Amino acid sequence: MRLLLVEDDDHVAAALSAILARHGFQVTHARNGEEALQALLPAGAPPFGVVLLDLGLPDQDGYEVCGRIRKRTATPVIMVTARADVRSRIHGLNMGADDYVVKPYDTGELLARIHAVARRTGASEEAVATGTGAPTTVRLGPVSIELPTRRVSVDGTDVPLTRKEFDLLALLAQRPGVVFRREQIISEVWRTSWEGTGRTLEVHVASLRSKLRMPALIETVRGVGYRLVTPAAP
Repeated sequence: MRLLLVEDDDHVAAALSAILARHGFQVTHARNGEEALQALLPAGAPPFGVVLLDLGLPDQDGYEVCGRIRKRTATPVIMVTARADVRSRIHGLNMGADDYVVKPYDTGELLARIHAVARRTGASEEAVATGTGAPTTVRLGPVSIELPTRRVSVDGTDVPLTRKEFDLLALLAQRPGVVFRREQIISEVWRTSWEGTGRTLEVHVASLRSKLRMPALIETVRGVGYRLVTPAAP
């Protein structure tokens, strides 16, 4: 798997690159945000499986880089940083990061997280390529959710969603009318049991309601979680 390592400290990058190479990764090292963005751009180049993004970059803040990466590609981004406070984690996830690892970290855990986000992305790509698996499109009144292509439309008009917004909507759409507990949603969409993710969940629900222009589509079940309400036929 090709991996883009965005790290301004050459000593840290060299040590981590050596470890990753021993585990079969082809590492490209970018020392700042612009180098990272340029590495993601070349047409015809094999895609990266994962981006490891340090937040303390010399030319621009790592959060900004993550946002710019997310606008250009769906490549999974794992933020690797010493910023351990809850607000930093929430902000990173809101900017489109797929995972957030705090330094100092255990190398085994980092490798496990890399493989976890790569598996989720690979499963989606395989579904697109083979056309296999569960029903590919879920329709709920005017809302159409195309699972393999991660496309959502309302009355035929595409609605751009972030990776996590789509994952959240697709999860709820699996069983319309059934209440999903907050803990279950956080576990399945964010792959964590971290309690601070609860606020991020609320932000994503509010964003979905706004983007879809259907506030009643996702119902809050107080003290429990959320469920998707099938729109009534006109």
